[in-house]
Amino acid sequence: MTVRIPPFAVVPGSQVHQVLSGQEEHVIALIEAAYRVHGEGDTVNPPSYFLRFPDRPSSRIIALPASIGGQSKVDGIKWISSFPENIEAGIPRASAVVVLNDQATGYPIACMESSIISAARTAASAALAADVLTKERGRPRRIGFFGTGFIARYIHTYLHGAGWTFDEVGVHDLDLEHAGGFRSYLARSGATGQVTVHERAEDLIRSSDLVVFATVAGTPHVTDPGWFSHHPVVLHVSLRDLAPAVILESANIVDDIEHCLKADTSPHLAEQQTGNRDFIDGTLYDVMTGRTAVPAGRTVVFSPFGLGVLDLAVSKYVYDRVAAEGTLKVVDDFFHETSRYGDDPAKTPGPAGGGAGGGHA
Repeated sequence: MTVRIPPFAVVPGSQVHQVLSGQEEHVIALIEAAYRVHGEGDTVNPPSYFLRFPDRPSSRIIALPASIGGQSKVDGIKWISSFPENIEAGIPRASAVVVLNDQATGYPIACMESSIISAARTAASAALAADVLTKERGRPRRIGFFGTGFIARYIHTYLHGAGWTFDEVGVHDLDLEHAGGFRSYLARSGATGQVTVHERAEDLIRSSDLVVFATVAGTPHVTDPGWFSHHPVVLHVSLRDLAPAVILESANIVDDIEHCLKADTSPHLAEQQTGNRDFIDGTLYDVMTGRTAVPAGRTVVFSPFGLGVLDLAVSKYVYDRVAAEGTLKVVDDFFHETSRYGDDPAKTPGPAGGGAGGGHA
């Protein structure tokens, strides 16, 4: 059997943006397919690993290793940082790379800028969930954005790209300047509906049928279930905004139960409080396949922990598109050692120098 080492490429953010721009509906379809592959068991998605820092408690870097089958057929890892203090310096909070690995040899085939990929898969997941969870309830006409950063902008872009329109768009952020900036973005984007900046969180929630949480909150700050008495659909993308009391009064849909109920997410706190997971109604895959019905008379909360397989699905699509265009930025001679024992027979190690029992891969 002849096995060749694949070339290694670097895919910068400019190429990622070029491939994904205007492809919202296609990316949503990619994410739907990835959820189905995951639900059918053709993935490996270990727990995410959180690197935290005693001297920088608000910051973290997360590793998301994964493997996906289906049409993507790739292994890899996303390495994404969250440094909230970046915002004060006027730069994005998050930065990320994805490394893709060839399934035949295990060799990495690409290192890709991934803040755009991560935002795209998050927004596509939210847009897909909004569609799936409102099919039987009717599309909401009033949307509210709680948090107005990069992810909120991408979620609006993906909803808009998928054909969603709204009569009213609510905006709330702890920083009124950020809220005003998001309002300006909405005007530039051609968003439909009257835009209102709400100074009070309660007013935003009560006036919205679809609520998008996209904050950097580390602990719950929305504690009153009464704010949700009109039973909206909630895209709880930032995962830690809702107190257990709100979670327990709602129907709860997650992307993956084991992944979501950890790291002190709102559902995890609810589990710690109750000692069980009975409040989880199912996964988005369960709703997509008809295993779980979405109740009409309750608040519905979608809490997506964010699966590495989604990043891989979008990353492989970008990689394949760039490769097909012949514009991959290949790093020549990235792998220096390309022969098991070297090209020179004289340098071939003896029995003690790395044979089958020598302890080397």
